[in-house]
Amino acid sequence: MSSHMAIERDAYEVMQVHPGAHPLVVEAAYRVLASIYQSDGDEASASQQRMAELDDAYASLRTAERRALYDQQRIRREVMEAALATPYHPFAAQSPAGGDTGSGVVDFGRYQGWTIVQLAQHDPDYLRWLSRHSSGIRYRRQIEAALGKGSSANAAGPGPGRRGE
Repeated sequence: MSSHMAIERDAYEVMQVHPGAHPLVVEAAYRVLASIYQSDGDEASASQQRMAELDDAYASLRTAERRALYDQQRIRREVMEAALATPYHPFAAQSPAGGDTGSGVVDFGRYQGWTIVQLAQHDPDYLRWLSRHSSGIRYRRQIEAALGKGSSANAAGPGPGRRGE
């Protein structure tokens, strides 16, 4: 195990207390855990690391002011982590669920959850490309309808593997 942690552990987890714990419970938890870590003579370096982590956690929670600041930072961190873990699909809430291509909803890639009509307004070049690509063949009729009959074929030109029409 490395001498420093890549991800900072939650102070409440380190202290083994609930975030709503009374300040006296936090203080008691610190005292009990400190006595355990200080008496662990067998694993000196692991105990020192745990003790340092415990000291940092207690410093964040020991007064009402520090605890309030820590709780605000903790909430911000949780919101950011949740936002980063959630894929961004701006129109997904408006789109029907499922991958039914008859509904005109793209079910893969960066525009997953978008309808063909929404894409025609937002990124018509992507739709033109998609209508020529193997993954978008199933959407070709809907793309042509959204962009206007024949516009994807005209914009694409004959290209390799296609015969002029």
